[in-house]
Amino acid sequence: MRVMTSRGELETDMWISDKWQDFELIDCSKGEKLERWGRYYLVRPDPQAIWDTPRRNAHWNDRDARYRRSETGGGSWDKGSLPENWKIRYGELTFNVKPMNFKHTGLFPEQAANWDWAMRKIRGAGRPISVLNLFGYTGAATVACARAGASVCHVDAAKGMVAWGKENAAASGLSRAPIRWIVDDCAKFVEREIRRGHRYDAIIMDPPSYGRGPGGEVWKLEQNLWPFVSLCAGVLSDEPLFVLINSYTTGLSASVLSYVTESIFTKKFGGSSESQELGLPVTDSGLYLPCGASCRWEG
Repeated sequence: MRVMTSRGELETDMWISDKWQDFELIDCSKGEKLERWGRYYLVRPDPQAIWDTPRRNAHWNDRDARYRRSETGGGSWDKGSLPENWKIRYGELTFNVKPMNFKHTGLFPEQAANWDWAMRKIRGAGRPISVLNLFGYTGAATVACARAGASVCHVDAAKGMVAWGKENAAASGLSRAPIRWIVDDCAKFVEREIRRGHRYDAIIMDPPSYGRGPGGEVWKLEQNLWPFVSLCAGVLSDEPLFVLINSYTTGLSASVLSYVTESIFTKKFGGSSESQELGLPVTDSGLYLPCGASCRWEG
């Protein structure tokens, strides 16, 4: 992608989420980022922002909330008068934002490029599409796919995240959409779906770098991604539309994800993979903040 900025033409190999109106990444420097979420300004940590550039924007100081890391681990919000939750929109979609533990807000804005892509694929399929969203978190991808007309099975091990996903579906007018909300360990759920003979035309997965399932199962991305993706091949339909894999683990490059999908899905179904970093435009610099990697396999 080549982009014209105030400083001339900038070339970047990223999928850029640049269609937001209710979200803006204003600046990033010294391990933090300044963001606008609707009408509220938040400062949050970001380890990718290793540069020491001047913080000229007034909202660095005139902010509504800041998440500060603790020297002993974790951290906490200095929220001031920030509400417990509020809504923001992205095109046809509406999401509930809730600042929560470990700096999160319940939404990853850089994923908007993937929501747009998945919606285009579903709408262009010319047939009913069923989607399995694994590690579905608060359901942004689930809501996007349902809005595009797919039936969706949303799976996450955290009961609170699944409840939040239902809230996001309702906020987008999709409370009656064909969405199954499942609280379960994702690998065990896929194993049962294979035994039951249930198949899906598309799979989205957003696995954590490290986590534990509801029964205490330990997940480590570098060790578990290959067997997990191999397992998921068994739950795809005979005419799969796509598989989308996201990774926030800096040790795994985008090309690693392509190697996995080419070895598993292309070998079995044909098709092809493309992987890139995800990025957000930074208003004050005209540059882009890298925000993890994604792999898109198309059947």
